[in-house]
Amino acid sequence: MPMVENPGRARAARTTRAVLAVAVCLLFLVPVIWMLMTAFKPRDAIISVPPRVTFTPSLEGFVGLFTQRSTLTKMQMERYQQRTDLNWMDEIALERGLAIIGPSKYRDRLLNSVIIASASTVLSVALGVLAAYAFSRFRVKATNDWQFFILSTRMLPPVVITIPIFLMYRQLGLYDTHIGMILLYTVFNLSLAVWLLKGFIDEIPREYEEAALVDGYSRWQAFTKIVLPQAITGIAATTVFCLIFAWNEYAFALMLTSERARTAPPSIPTVLGTAGIEWSAIAAGSLLFLIPVVIVTFALRNYLLRGITFGALRR
Repeated sequence: MPMVENPGRARAARTTRAVLAVAVCLLFLVPVIWMLMTAFKPRDAIISVPPRVTFTPSLEGFVGLFTQRSTLTKMQMERYQQRTDLNWMDEIALERGLAIIGPSKYRDRLLNSVIIASASTVLSVALGVLAAYAFSRFRVKATNDWQFFILSTRMLPPVVITIPIFLMYRQLGLYDTHIGMILLYTVFNLSLAVWLLKGFIDEIPREYEEAALVDGYSRWQAFTKIVLPQAITGIAATTVFCLIFAWNEYAFALMLTSERARTAPPSIPTVLGTAGIEWSAIAAGSLLFLIPVVIVTFALRNYLLRGITFGALRR
């Protein structure tokens, strides 16, 4: 006779697994929580020993992130306090004896990250879908060699080829340009997109397209109306992975840009104040930099889970 599972034991096992899952999630979230706390800590709470967990929240870090400031003398501070046109950012800076002299470059850096990461992700996923469909559905001469060549572009760490690319970009006029960074990130993401999407497209039965072709559809119509809707979960998963790489990439952004196309990752660690490193501003910049990827991942969460497990279970 089949053994009957004890309901109490099964409930205890589910509870134990849930508690362990929550504990692991909290462990991984500790750096994020600490970064969030640091972004809202005043300076004295950040440098205190031992570290302070309880504090009065302050927007000092965000003011330091988005503005450039200078130190005021005692006489200048007295005149500055008499002004009636001060806003809340001026008042926060004034509490530390500083005056805002202009905006920082972080806003432009963050905008560059949005433009470069978004454009390269769209291009790499679009080209990856077409290449993956060709490898999956057509007889390509030396297909294994081509696929290995595409994969080999991800075998070397980026820092190894940074200098050759730097020299090439200087000759072609692509150094410190949005187009240059978009092309570079597209090429590096393309191999990942092709290999991921080919696996998803291989799982879509060919009979669907053959039936569409018999009904009078063209190859392009069968691709857009049959294959793409079926592969949407894989496309979403690939989009998230490509976006994360382009969004977080540091080495190329540091070596191949200086002013116009500089993105946020190499800019955040260089936030300096009048009295040293502004840890609250760095934490605030990291927090704002994290939010767009979280939003995209949360928006695609339903597709992402199905896309990662697609083809794992077979009936």
